Amino acid sequence: MAENDDDIVLAELDDEELVQQMWDDLYDGLKDEIEEGVGILLERGWAPYRILTEALVGGMTVVGQDFRDGILFVPEVLLAANAMKAGMSILKPLLAETGAPRMGKMVIGTVKGDIHDIGKNLVAMMMEGAGFEVVDIGINNPVENYLEALETEAPDILGMSALLTTTMPYMKVVIDAMVEKGLRDDYIVLVGGAPLNEEFGRAIGADAYCRDAAVAVETAKTLVARRHNQLAAG
Repeated sequence: MAENDDDIVLAELDDEELVQQMWDDLYDGLKDEIEEGVGILLERGWAPYRILTEALVGGMTVVGQDFRDGILFVPEVLLAANAMKAGMSILKPLLAETGAPRMGKMVIGTVKGDIHDIGKNLVAMMMEGAGFEVVDIGINNPVENYLEALETEAPDILGMSALLTTTMPYMKVVIDAMVEKGLRDDYIVLVGGAPLNEEFGRAIGADAYCRDAAVAVETAKTLVARRHNQLAAG
């Protein structure tokens, strides 16, 4: 496909072909093509939520699976996630207008004393790619920042990240504060970062340890679905 023919070609594809092409373009991190594809589908009368789930989330699911399986690596996933965000920026206001359903909401941040954010950013992007609303509170967060974000944003999930062995114990400080305030059971708590492991996650009282962004997405989907089912049954 000649590069300068992209505009013509995208517009000439039928809906099914266009969605498939958008999956390929997401995989290749082609931001402009994703924006254009979203625009074409909107012009054709597609609902914003359908574009999100079929074209964007569908494409990012493939990216996530290949990242998990070691076929794609962090730089490529970041490119794909940036292309996804470009499409999302068009859809976000439209989704808000239509009151479209969402997978859930997550507050995520790196803990106090730690200024690493690549892993956190990747999780945030992949979670958005899976249809979650994500509020990123950044790096170096004391307990107060987490508690304030939980109160303000009322998320389903709290995500904490640490890349240093010296800062990872601070996750327990945050969870202990949630327990003390009687908030712990109101949220799903996911933790991640290079020095962590499942045993550590269990020891500090997190719901799950996620070794990478793809696992975080799968875990979040499972736990949110389980919680919704419990609430419905209750």
